[in-house]
Amino acid sequence: MLFDITVQNFIKDNVDQAIVEKTLSPELLALVYQHKWFNIWVPKQYGGLELSLTEGCDLLEALSYEDGGLGWTVTLCSGANMFAGFISADDAQDIFTKPNVCWGGSGQISGKAHIYDDHYLLEGVWKYATGAPHLTHFTLNAWVYKDGLQVLNDDGTPKFCSFYVNRSDVLIHYDWDTFGLEVTASHSFSLDGVKVNLNQSFDISPSHKTSDAAVYDYPFDTFAECTLVVNYIGMFRKYLKVLEDHLLVKSQDAAWYSRKGKQQLHDCDLVGQHLDKMRVKLKRCIERIADLPITKEQQMEITTLTKAIVQFIIAETARLFPYAGITGAQRDSLINRAFRNLYTASQHATLSQ
Repeated sequence: MLFDITVQNFIKDNVDQAIVEKTLSPELLALVYQHKWFNIWVPKQYGGLELSLTEGCDLLEALSYEDGGLGWTVTLCSGANMFAGFISADDAQDIFTKPNVCWGGSGQISGKAHIYDDHYLLEGVWKYATGAPHLTHFTLNAWVYKDGLQVLNDDGTPKFCSFYVNRSDVLIHYDWDTFGLEVTASHSFSLDGVKVNLNQSFDISPSHKTSDAAVYDYPFDTFAECTLVVNYIGMFRKYLKVLEDHLLVKSQDAAWYSRKGKQQLHDCDLVGQHLDKMRVKLKRCIERIADLPITKEQQMEITTLTKAIVQFIIAETARLFPYAGITGAQRDSLINRAFRNLYTASQHATLSQ
């Protein structure tokens, strides 16, 4: 257990209202800031926790078990705060030593970045900025233009750059209306001719890191795969738990238990055992890549494994759902909530098939 029963109960007591309001409540945000969960990857020199990949993934899985929306928000926003190690040290010191800093944005390449001698002008619309209502800075990727023409890389492909902008420069479009992960409030946002300094562009490849923390030596795709897949694992573990609890209650009817319950509980147990095996394999992969540099073979192993885990989880979530009966269809049931969260998460592009 990574946090005590008091924290678990606090999350439980506050998440229902957050789901109704479709955003993390002030109380849950205060808890996140108190424990520096948005700063799990931020270097210690800026006041962050600077966790190892193994430590951070363990925490994210635990949070996602308590509530999928909370875990997902912490994962995506801490992943954006991780960019502290790719911007200039002076800018990182100025920004991340302030209280309650939360970055987030879109990995989608959209819009335009018009480059001039000493600045960029940014314009466009980007979707799915997790935590939009409480972000202090938005991150984005945009195609680069100069003198009205699209800039190309040396190999002839269109060039794009990553940027961060202040919250005050952004127009949030409150369009996140999904049936799961409601509290992530992953709204779209737009910029209209926003002027930013050249140093507000950054590169998230390890060769451009500005911090010596080990997490900045991982290819970002590998980092993202590891940190996202543990969310699915945490949410699915909760799904199995509440489903098994439901079946145990029904099993008080001896006739039903003999006819259906025994087989259904056994089935859930077998699924849980298989998940545990995949979970152990993932942990070993993450521990092995601690010995940097990571190899191409290790990268491919993690990509293959994380996608297989998500594919297994989504398939088994659907297959087991009929065991819940009408309870599973009731929106206020924990089974229904876990189901909605998993299937909303399954639409994220990183680990989808």
